Amino acid sequence: MLQKKVEIFFRKKAGMKRDIITIDREKCNGCGQCVGGCHEGALQLIDGKAVLVSELMCDGLGACIGECPEGAITVERREADAYDEVTTLSQMVASGKNTTVAHLKHLKEYHQTDYLRQAVEWLLSNRKNVSFSVDEVMQEVHNHSGSSCGCGNGGKQEPTQQSHHGKHVDGCPGSAERSFGNNIRVEASKMVSGKSELTHWPVQLHLINPHSEHFKGSNLLLAADCVAYSQGSFHSQHLAGKTLAIACPKLDSNKEEYVEKITALIDDAQVDTITVMKMEVPCCGGLLQLARLARDKARRSVPIKVITVGIQGDILDSVWEN
Repeated sequence: MLQKKVEIFFRKKAGMKRDIITIDREKCNGCGQCVGGCHEGALQLIDGKAVLVSELMCDGLGACIGECPEGAITVERREADAYDEVTTLSQMVASGKNTTVAHLKHLKEYHQTDYLRQAVEWLLSNRKNVSFSVDEVMQEVHNHSGSSCGCGNGGKQEPTQQSHHGKHVDGCPGSAERSFGNNIRVEASKMVSGKSELTHWPVQLHLINPHSEHFKGSNLLLAADCVAYSQGSFHSQHLAGKTLAIACPKLDSNKEEYVEKITALIDDAQVDTITVMKMEVPCCGGLLQLARLARDKARRSVPIKVITVGIQGDILDSVWEN
């Protein structure tokens, strides 16, 4: 009877719908950058192409998206085997201490408290069977900034969040719930209505016409959808004097059209510069890859400025690419 219940349980898990990456083999150039970006070891290069070798080891967070220079990786929701932390870690330890530490830090940064706790428990139970010091691994992860390391020694534990393998969010930093505690009150007399710096419509990249007059010779701001909501000074400090196009590299479909439109903005509208504003979450790096692909495809070259925005609106980095 018990065995039958276990079989039913695993059949349900195997047939669950969840977020998981998919790779366009036609676009993949076999560079292997995504393999290094997958801490779980779910990706391998086979016959010159990146391949998802194990659904059990793909957490669906999309950290590999920003590593792909060709835009070949996307996240889709479909029937897939449930992610298994113990299976992932038990195979990963053979790669050594540094790989294991990187994986645990990855779980910590993505607020995957349940999986982190499972990983720590497995390591402590199997410390005699691994080739490195589990205590050293715990110390490195414990000292790493982020949520609790799951070892029980880090002070107050953060509330456990259900991942995309359960009922709730998909685990990506962009969808993991967190509160910033911004309870600052401003007197009504000191509140100022901000002026909109938007000069045209539409702004969604799927909808814009790259041949519209307002784009000609302009400085283009290519922003991730979430940027304007996290950045309080978005209009005054970043949008002013620029045209705008917005997109979500993780959720939007038909990214080939995005590359075509950005290419047309470079060649036909002859924009002077492109400023890419993206969030700090790894999957948002896909927006920069779209801009780079378009620039490489275009007949003329334009400088690209990359601004990375933290989830609380702080500017983490601002650099120009030639």
